[in-house]
Amino acid sequence: MTTPGARKQVHLAAHFPGVNNTTVWTDPESRSQIEFSSFRQLARTAERGKFDFLFLAEGLRLRERKGLIHDLDVVGRPDSLTVLNAVAAVTRHLGLAATVNATFNEPYELARRFASLDHLSDGRAAWNVVTTSDAFTGENFRRGGYLDRAYRYTRAEEFLEVARALWDAWPAERGPRPVRHKGPQFDISARPALPHSPQRHPVLIQAGDSDEGREFAARSADVVFSRHGSLEAGRTFHADVKRRLARYGRKPADLKILPAATFVLGDTDAEAQERAALIRRQQVGPQTAIAFLENVWGRDLSGYDPDGPLPAIDPVPDSDVVQGWAHSGDRFGIAARWRALAEEKGLSIRELAIEQTARQSFIGAPASVAALIDEYVQADAADGFILVPHLTPGGLDEFVDRVVPLLQERGVFRTEYAGTTLRDHLGLAHPDDVRRERSAS
Repeated sequence: MTTPGARKQVHLAAHFPGVNNTTVWTDPESRSQIEFSSFRQLARTAERGKFDFLFLAEGLRLRERKGLIHDLDVVGRPDSLTVLNAVAAVTRHLGLAATVNATFNEPYELARRFASLDHLSDGRAAWNVVTTSDAFTGENFRRGGYLDRAYRYTRAEEFLEVARALWDAWPAERGPRPVRHKGPQFDISARPALPHSPQRHPVLIQAGDSDEGREFAARSADVVFSRHGSLEAGRTFHADVKRRLARYGRKPADLKILPAATFVLGDTDAEAQERAALIRRQQVGPQTAIAFLENVWGRDLSGYDPDGPLPAIDPVPDSDVVQGWAHSGDRFGIAARWRALAEEKGLSIRELAIEQTARQSFIGAPASVAALIDEYVQADAADGFILVPHLTPGGLDEFVDRVVPLLQERGVFRTEYAGTTLRDHLGLAHPDDVRRERSAS
């Protein structure tokens, strides 16, 4: 908890929308998801708003449905690190966070690439560490989908151990030291290709929510990209993860919890609610609603009316109708819960899809949104938010122009950047300072 009387500072980041169910493709203001001008515009808006960082997701294989590329998605996504190296040249302060998979990469090469970004940006790099056991994605790589789900965090932990050893192995005052590592996942003997970068280690972001994911975050991460959006769920998750830090010699301030959130603004709360309802129907069109259901049913449901009831037939346990989508838990259990919910609320297929794909969203007049964000942070439901606009690349402008000044007036958001590195923006200690503090204790 915060010291009595103190006001926690709000942390904000911007998510470049990419492939997800928040983007409204049909809006006349919607622009390219792959042209550099879009990345540059969103990044400059985030920096104008004094945001902590720009966040890019990863897509290693295009989604498929019934053996064809799913044409409701964006077709194509540039490599995150390549984009952010370019963004570094057109920004001065904004942190640069790339999602890169630890399952289908190697520690030496990835450590070198992140150290390069940290050098080129003067200390603004961040790595969102993700894993996968998805054999469909794995077919793009030499080892295929070889890695069992149970070992994904085991590999990620060892991957980080090797990467950290490489980042630590070339102090500025001496030459590179050899790094020798022999473990279950990696057996390497190497010297780093670059001296210590400004942050020594890039900021590490983690997005898993399982118990092993939470433990991984408490042990290794600087930021958690959380999906817990409601006030009570956020407080419960925040308390649980922060509680785990002590067993690794860490303090609550050493880890920031930043849920993803969308937003819709209006001149009044009522206008914003009306606008939000329209946006949600644009985000989940008839084809998208059917595709959403097919992901769980594992069947071709194109003959069903999206404005009609859910299918009475059961899902198929193992199906290749859809490829590249994640779904959680037992298909039959999910279908049963959705049927019960649809019956209770009188929901059509499309209405159910709209409800089930909803994220944490701040909807209202600018003053209402600023007050709610502040409430969540002061109540320890979050340390801030990673905002996902529904338009690319101009969707963040309204928030920066109308909400950020109100957060600044409340005294909970910076008016200027106080430091030069992403660790400075997030209030995180430099790895050298952490090491000295632990040695002294």
